[in-house]
Amino acid sequence: MSVVLVVNSGSSSFKYQLIDMLGERVLASGLVERIGEAHGRALHTVRHHADPEEPSIALDRVTHEISRQIPDHTTGFQVMLDAFAEHGPSLAEHAPTVVGHRVVHGGARFFEATVVDDLVEINIDELSVLAPLHNPGALQGIRAARSAFRDIPHVAVFDTAFHQTMPPEAYTYAIDRDLAARHRIRRYGFHGTSHKYVSETAAAHVDRPLDELKQIVFHLGNGASVTAIDGGRSVATSMGFTPLEGLVMGTRSGDLDPAILLHLQRRAGLDVDEIDRLLNKESGLLGLGGASDMRDLIAQSDAGDEQAQLALDVYAHRLRSYAGAYIAVLGGVDVIAFTAGVGENSPGVREAALDTLGFLGVRVDRSRNEAAPRGEVTRISTDDSAVTVLIVPTDEELEIARQSLERVAQL
Repeated sequence: MSVVLVVNSGSSSFKYQLIDMLGERVLASGLVERIGEAHGRALHTVRHHADPEEPSIALDRVTHEISRQIPDHTTGFQVMLDAFAEHGPSLAEHAPTVVGHRVVHGGARFFEATVVDDLVEINIDELSVLAPLHNPGALQGIRAARSAFRDIPHVAVFDTAFHQTMPPEAYTYAIDRDLAARHRIRRYGFHGTSHKYVSETAAAHVDRPLDELKQIVFHLGNGASVTAIDGGRSVATSMGFTPLEGLVMGTRSGDLDPAILLHLQRRAGLDVDEIDRLLNKESGLLGLGGASDMRDLIAQSDAGDEQAQLALDVYAHRLRSYAGAYIAVLGGVDVIAFTAGVGENSPGVREAALDTLGFLGVRVDRSRNEAAPRGEVTRISTDDSAVTVLIVPTDEELEIARQSLERVAQL
């Protein structure tokens, strides 16, 4: 049995999934949170599959809650192990062959899934300067997991790795080259694990070789990005040096004239921390329309809220702008896919994003778009559309498991 434990760790919590890769079935999943606080909590969900050959059929989930103080990640992993021992599935019967870890930032050093050793830990730590909110938490999880699972390999899967195929003209910023090199300023891109999974799933769905396809993938959640993918390789992506650049997001501004930052400092008297908070936590849909959740914003717009409607219009305009730019970068497009919370569940956003692409033969079937079932790969373009438009539910944990198992097989 090939079983992978996938861990996604933050500074005060971590999520996990135990996946049987023979059927790509999730056996259990969980969340350990409030690490370092007075009252910690863990949720452990066991999934029972009636038919191992049909992992999506007759799925029964039982969730167990554990409340106790969890002072650090090492204790958190012991809580997880205790949950497996008490509630199942047995880690003796379903022993992981590898632990896969999500790491947000791999800089320009990591371009593929990488077996973790002490030197890799040092590199992840050193790269925390580029991702101070994410890499330290991931590193805490890796160290705790390596202590809990000493006899099996651990693999780091980096969100930035998929975008390391971008050519220099796509990742280089037009600032002083020596200054940029000294401070490692370049476009890195994020959500790479999702973009890789979705583009490969889309290729399988249309039954065409991945290396033949020109694709645009919209990952639209509270954080949002779009990637141009040529033959399975990322050639351009909207997020940049940080996840702030690009599309309008739930609370992030996306693209902005950099001189605005100088203006806010000089004229509005905002300091660096205030500007950081403004652009990352108080802008985007929240700043424009008063709500960061797309569902709330649509409801406000339907009720006649003009500011909410403007926020939706700005959001859609940015989507169309990137779609047009990336079609030009690719020299055409075969498949456009939507994924993540907004991409998978908002028919209006999908329609608005493609509204002006009729001249390229992009035709959305409104009934398919409106009635698309949740959780399934679904074609929403018409049968005669020159471009196939899909909804592809993302599964970053499964992609991490796949890459981890593949990397270990190469050892």
